[in-house]
Amino acid sequence: MELWSRMLWALLFGSGRKGGTRGWAFSSWQPHPPLAGLSSATEVVSHWKGVFEKKGIPEAQESSEYIVAHVLGAKTFQSLKPVLWTQPLTPQQLQCIQELSSCRLQRMPIQYILGEWDFQGLSLKMVPPVFIPRPETEELVEWVLEEVAQRPHAVGAQGGPLILEVGCGSGAISISLLSQLPQSRVIAVDKSEAAISLTHENAQRLQLQDRIWIVSCDVTLAGSWTHLLPWGPMDLVISNPPYIFHQDMEQLAPEIRSYEDPAALDGGEEGMDIITHILALAPQLLKDTGSIFLEVDPRHPELVSSWLQRRPDLYLNLVAVRRDFCGRPRFLHIQRSEP
Repeated sequence: MELWSRMLWALLFGSGRKGGTRGWAFSSWQPHPPLAGLSSATEVVSHWKGVFEKKGIPEAQESSEYIVAHVLGAKTFQSLKPVLWTQPLTPQQLQCIQELSSCRLQRMPIQYILGEWDFQGLSLKMVPPVFIPRPETEELVEWVLEEVAQRPHAVGAQGGPLILEVGCGSGAISISLLSQLPQSRVIAVDKSEAAISLTHENAQRLQLQDRIWIVSCDVTLAGSWTHLLPWGPMDLVISNPPYIFHQDMEQLAPEIRSYEDPAALDGGEEGMDIITHILALAPQLLKDTGSIFLEVDPRHPELVSSWLQRRPDLYLNLVAVRRDFCGRPRFLHIQRSEP
């Protein structure tokens, strides 16, 4: 995803990037009248931009362009052939644009409206309420790929790393790693059946299902990890866990609060509930000198460091913190040391 679209995401959905599903809020909108007198894609984009702006919809221009481009079979308006910008649209196309735009007026995320979104150059299916992957998470994947490239002998003794992803959601992290590390294997776990199903579907769409095991697992339940042990110790554990501080949940954008699964977002009082479960269990799953990569809240590096200092029995060390494209400390590299 290009930098401009990363910044668009930050503007559209806020810096915390996660949100919750409390039911779909189709309550107060009224259908807009047919677009009488409008014929071209450019005119329709302009019309819906005006409607979105009037109703206070964030990033009105981009939302309108994405919807019109989608109906015309393209990912972006700019990628349409210029002749399609001025060519008259059919009544069916106008009706479809109106229906999708009405969803946007209800603050439905554009990813759910389109039913797909690109992540690391891969087109993934998106279905509510499964968590939508954010641009920051692409940076997490890039960091993991850099580390694997720099330490080829430290991971994947049998040709490629064995990776565990905790909280796979749509499968974005697992699938992008599989696509860029041809010898890798992934175990992807999530407690949401909707997430498990969507990860299966996205893996099959990209023909990567033979190297991924997708397992229903709740990391907070005692003994839930024991059935993962037969696959052998992992080279890497990767997660974009629920990390929003509970008191911050109500401050999230309507797109997030109304449509996405709160269980994928709410990390408890200090956003650490799932993070500490991952860290406590990691020594049982990681190889000696194996690594954990986490996406976290900017307040978490200090909290995680303090927590690890209180748990020397885990033999885990915070070895690096990386900032996201907005300059916030967002990613952690934690490494296991030999006892």
